[in-house]
Formats: sequence, structure tokens, C-alpha cells
Amino acid sequence: MTHNTAQPHSSNQPTRRQWLQATTWACAAATLGLGAGAVQAQELFDLDKVRASGALKVALYKDNAPYSDGKGQDMDGVDVALAQALASEMGLKLNLLPFDAGEKMNDDLRNMVWRGHYLGYGPADVMLHVPVDKFLMVANKQALIFAPYSRQVLVIFHALERLPTVQSGLDLQDLPLVAERGSGAASTLLGFGGGRLRSQVKMFNSGIDAAHAVIKGEAAAAYVTRAQAETALRAAGRPSAGFGLTQLTLPGLADNGWPIGMAVNADNKKLAHALESALQKVRADGRLLAMYRDRGLTLVAP
Repeated sequence: MTHNTAQPHSSNQPTRRQWLQATTWACAAATLGLGAGAVQAQELFDLDKVRASGALKVALYKDNAPYSDGKGQDMDGVDVALAQALASEMGLKLNLLPFDAGEKMNDDLRNMVWRGHYLGYGPADVMLHVPVDKFLMVANKQALIFAPYSRQVLVIFHALERLPTVQSGLDLQDLPLVAERGSGAASTLLGFGGGRLRSQVKMFNSGIDAAHAVIKGEAAAAYVTRAQAETALRAAGRPSAGFGLTQLTLPGLADNGWPIGMAVNADNKKLAHALESALQKVRADGRLLAMYRDRGLTLVAP
């Protein structure tokens, strides 16, 4: 997945509680032209409809390792495991709806959360791996974005022999660098210092492939997510010794990454509450942490 998710973020992002407070029953009623009782009845019907179907339909990105990768219902990854746990907590079977990332997150939310794709599939009951970001919320009022369960952070994944320390983008000069084509990290790397690093950067189809280039000695450093770097190390059977994962924020990116959570249709707050309750249980008993540790990943708190 090559979404430009690493966009400038405000440090004053609202919490899920603030977001839900902002989306009150009264606002929903005004928007839909219904009374509060009618809105509540509609929400109950939506949640009951999901339960009556016997399955939770979850939209997951294709080609988004280590979160969701593979074919159809045989996908694997952290988000797949989380989807299964949420469905189990709600007493439902899991029905995956894998999809290709669109040009923008707005497209994905429209296709997978509130309207459906023009090719005839979707929407799902819930979509995972959604940036919990106030700007995205404002631009997509038809979707309710909530329940962050992890945080994506960008790192300079570097071979210590070639690049012992990294304190700023200037330390990357005159070194072969790699990044994921189309990612926010790649765009920022190319634009750093007015393009002073551009000639040094080679693009790969995924951040994991870029990290593998560092492991193979083809590059000194990759600008990727921590999860992508850790996935590459695990796949290569290499210990982290000899490599650094240095969190570095280049100009134009969020200081501390971005939280990822879920999204449902904005009219379906009862389903959102049920999903958040299930997530709290999965987090409290250690299952969420195990999903990351079992894959050699670090669970960064949202």
C-alpha cells in the first residue's frame, strides 16, 4: 500500500472521546432531518443488522504487510488477527473485504465505509488501519473515525557500519538511500533541503523491500515505518544488531508519527461502541500486544 499517510499532522489531535462528543445525537438528527428517537432506532437497527448477519465484514488494505497481506480470506497480518479477535468478541464470524488503496484516504473511506465502490463491492461494517486524524475527520463527516490501537512511526533504518548515527537529514548526504515509492516518507526525503538528497534516493515498491536493500548492503539507509523495518529483519532472519532504527522527523512530517484506528459509517455509533468495547478487551488481556510480538513487531502506543 502506498498511501501518503505520513502527512503533516497537528499535535492537537482530538481524542476519540472528543470526536464522539463533537458528533452528538442532536447533530446527527439535524443532518438527517430526523428526531433523536428515529436516529437511535436507525443505529440500533444497523447494529442489529450486523449481528443478524452472523458475520462482521471488515475492510482491509491489500499488500499492506505486516498488517494485511495475502489473497482473499487467507490474508495474514496484525490487522487480520485484530479483525478476527474483534469478530470473536462480538460473537460473530469474520468476513474480510480486501481492497486496493485509492489515490487518497477520502476515496477509501467513501468506498469502504459509507457508500461503496462503483464496481459494486462494499461498504464494509468497519475499516481498519485508518489514520485517526482531525483533518481527515473534518473532510469525511460521513465516516466516524475512532479507537486508535497503534501508532505508525517513521524511522531511518540504517546499517551501523555505514551510518553509525543519525541526528538530522544532513547526516544522510552522499549516501545511497531507499524508500517506498509514492509514500509520504519518500516525498519528504526527496524534497529535503530543496532536493539535496534527490539524486541519492532509489525507490522500491514497498517499504519492506526498501529495508531489505539495507540488509543486503545495497543502501546505507531506508526511510520507512518501524513495522516495515522490523518485518524485513525478521524475514531475513537477521538480528537487529548491526542496524539502527532511529526515529527522525524531517520537515513537513508529524513529530511522533500518526495513530491508526477504525472507521464506520457515521450513522452507526452503536456499532462503533461495540467495536471499541471489543478492542478494550483485546488490549486488556494482552492479545493485541501478542499480535505484534508474534510477528517481531513493536506495539507503539497510540
